Amino acid sequence: MTDPSVQAEPSAALIAAVEAVLFAAAEPVAPKEIAAAFGETTEQDVIAAIEALSQRYADGPGGLVVEQVAGAFRLATKPEVGGLVRQFFRHRNRTRLSTAALETLAIIAYRQPMTLPEIQAMRGVDPAGAVKNLLEKKMIRILGRKKVVGNPLLYGTTKQFLVHFGLNRLEDLPSLEEFDQFLGAMSESQAPNSPVDDAEETTDDRRIASEEE
Repeated sequence: MTDPSVQAEPSAALIAAVEAVLFAAAEPVAPKEIAAAFGETTEQDVIAAIEALSQRYADGPGGLVVEQVAGAFRLATKPEVGGLVRQFFRHRNRTRLSTAALETLAIIAYRQPMTLPEIQAMRGVDPAGAVKNLLEKKMIRILGRKKVVGNPLLYGTTKQFLVHFGLNRLEDLPSLEEFDQFLGAMSESQAPNSPVDDAEETTDDRRIASEEE
C-alpha cells in the first residue's frame, strides 16, 4: 500500500515546464503562482520540481543555479562564472549607439554611399564623431572616394548593420515615409547611452551571483 505521506517524484515534463517559467520570468516566481497557472499541479508538486531542478544544476557542469529570494525562486548564474557574465554585459553596453550615431546610421543606410559633407547637410551638425563611432562598431565601412573636389570618403553600411537590426538585405528597410518610425524603433531597441544604460545593467546584475558569496 502506498504511503500518502511520501511525495511522488516530479515528472520530467513538470521539471522542464518549471525550468522554462523560471527562465522566462523577469522576477522571482513563487511555487503557488506556478501551480495556479498549471491547473492540476499542486504547490508541493512545483516545490518538488524546483528541488529536483536545483539538484540537477548543483550536480551538473552548467553555469546556472536555482536561487531562492523572499520565498520565490529564479535562475541565477553560478558565482564562479559571475565575473565573465558581468564582463559580457559591460561589453554589450559599450556596443550601444547614441542618438547621434543612430541618426547618422539611418541617413547612411537610406542614402548610401554618403560623404561627410552630405551627411552634415542633412543632419545640420558635424557627423565626424558619430561616423568614427560607427566605423569602430563596424556598422559602416569606407566604400571609396567620391570623384568631386577634395575626393571625400564614401560610407555605406556593413553586414554587421544588417545582423544588428535583423534585416536580411537593405531592401528590407522601411520606406522613406516610415523614416521617423524606423529611427524611433532603432532608438528604443538600442537604448542610447543615458542613465538608463546603468539601470539596465543593474537589472541584469540581479541574476548574476556575487563572486564573494
